[in-house]
Amino acid sequence: MQTLAAASRPQLIGSEIYRKSRYGAKHPLSIPRVSLALDIIRALGWLDEADYRDGPVAAPDQLYRFHLPAYVDALQRAERDQDLSEAERRRWNIGAGGNPIYAEVFRRPATAAGSSLLAAELLAGGANVVHHPAGGTHHGRPDRASGFCYLNDPVLAILRLLELGVTPIAYVDLDAHHGDGVEDAFADDPRVLTISVHEEGRWPRTGTIERAARLSAAVNLPVPKGFHDDEFAYVMETAVLPLVVDHAPSAVVMQCGVDGLAEDPMSGLALSNGAYWRAADSLRALAPRLLALGGGGYNPYAVARAWAGIWGRLNERAPPERLPPEGEAVLRAIDWRHSLGRNPPEAWMTTLADPPRGGAIREEVRETVRRALAARSAAG
Repeated sequence: MQTLAAASRPQLIGSEIYRKSRYGAKHPLSIPRVSLALDIIRALGWLDEADYRDGPVAAPDQLYRFHLPAYVDALQRAERDQDLSEAERRRWNIGAGGNPIYAEVFRRPATAAGSSLLAAELLAGGANVVHHPAGGTHHGRPDRASGFCYLNDPVLAILRLLELGVTPIAYVDLDAHHGDGVEDAFADDPRVLTISVHEEGRWPRTGTIERAARLSAAVNLPVPKGFHDDEFAYVMETAVLPLVVDHAPSAVVMQCGVDGLAEDPMSGLALSNGAYWRAADSLRALAPRLLALGGGGYNPYAVARAWAGIWGRLNERAPPERLPPEGEAVLRAIDWRHSLGRNPPEAWMTTLADPPRGGAIREEVRETVRRALAARSAAG
């Protein structure tokens, strides 16, 4: 396999803030994720440090492009004081609704936002691919936290790309949860096509076909429990990829939350990590620029292996049959206090690639595609 030219090599953005920062002992995001993925990538020898960028903390005025100044101020004060009044907790949804006040409650999301802004500038400046696995906080609202998301880094990245003249843009959200914050942010902007493939009926329960049909450029593909690799490939090939091609984007922003993996405790989907890797391959081929973000993922073994594999695919690296000892050591050191983590299968610690998880394509999946495409066609 030929080595990619330095000028076209993907760029990876990370930060050490994610290594020890935790939402709280009992929160689903109390687990390590980004640090594990980066450690595995390095253990595999898949990272030239010249291609790594340390993510900056976004300044408040950068966040004002999408978020209310009063909300940003409340988030900063929540970190400084480790508290907000009860009225402010209700108003901003900080310290409420699954969005706890913790030590880095401003700096951590502001680092993800700053990294997405940096990614947008790299892409506008000539980079072909940027991978930012800590990004993808797609539920964040202009004036409140939502769904563990305090800021909305995908929206900020897209707004920056548009400011820099990169248009049109296709946003493809593969998280098990509907990308409601991004969809609403660009509801009336035909330059940005938003596509969300997510579990039907899963929180925030906004991702209906009918809802998207009322917007300028949005498509929702709610899929049933048990959604597997072959069904994912069918949805990608018959709906997502043709829609992206039709939009002719100058950039694709892919939100690659991997909570649709079969091992994830927060969804009822049944995907292997290979399904996400193939999606990344397909989307990369459709535009001159790709921003690959992270998102959901609540099994540390599964999410770290999936995101490390995405970086590998973006660099045309094949996963090894067995992880090197350094990679195994990273995974064996995980302390996940969840029922799934009490006796993890050996494959979670010794391999990168999951076995394929296929099956027959159910009629309800085919019908979802038909209805979504018909709604998009009717919307013009």
